[in-house]
Amino acid sequence: MVSVRDLRAKAGEEPITMLTAYDAPTAELVDDAGVDVVLVGDSVGNAMLGYETTVPVSFDAIAHHTSAVARGVEDAMVVADMPFLSFGSDEATSVENAGTLLKETGCEAVKLECGPHTVDLTRRLVELGIPVMAHLGLTPQHVNQYGGFPRQGTDAESAERILDLAREHEDAGAFSLVLEHVPSNLAARVTETIDIPTIGIGAGPDCDGQVLVFHDAVGLSEWSPSFAKRFGDVRGEMESAVSSYVEAVESGSFPADEHSHEEAELDDLY
Repeated sequence: MVSVRDLRAKAGEEPITMLTAYDAPTAELVDDAGVDVVLVGDSVGNAMLGYETTVPVSFDAIAHHTSAVARGVEDAMVVADMPFLSFGSDEATSVENAGTLLKETGCEAVKLECGPHTVDLTRRLVELGIPVMAHLGLTPQHVNQYGGFPRQGTDAESAERILDLAREHEDAGAFSLVLEHVPSNLAARVTETIDIPTIGIGAGPDCDGQVLVFHDAVGLSEWSPSFAKRFGDVRGEMESAVSSYVEAVESGSFPADEHSHEEAELDDLY
């Protein structure tokens, strides 16, 4: 089982691999491939639930999907995303929600979309034994504030703010940091500055690891962001299989004799 200590030891030494998963069969497949971290992201809203953003994803939905993923994983670390408004409004509720995920779903850590408001919360969670993966750069739960999903840290002031927040969350006890959709030279600087591992998504090659949404990585999504790469064409394979099924049923070629069983003792009933 990959632990927080294992992941921290990989920083600067060995690339870290992370993928999302939202159900037990996918989690088992990802785990068997040797991925270090399985993230139950609030991207489940876009990837699985038909939402346009992650904002509508509820705490109960994350708990439900995290439990399924944890049942499918043996070796990887399972990290659960804290969804919109499940943290940050007040410390007590934030702690209770994060603790509930660890106690009831089988995950080993939580991920927070971070800002100045999550520094003290990260420190408190870590004090209580709840490992925290921080997330800076593009934080999709702020989509309504951004007016979309723009690249972050593109000027000196905003880049310095991200760097400062990275230091502050490391000091608060975060064991790793996701950097999303930031310039690669900023990600390289952050990675160079802090000791905890950085995991990039749209942040260039110099992070300590990489993460992608599973559906983007395997080619299941109809659309993928420009920083993602399709390593397969699962959508095409599924379309072909479903079309073949429909054609076989309509033509009468399925089910064939080998897909059926006839019981001789029942002949006298007809």
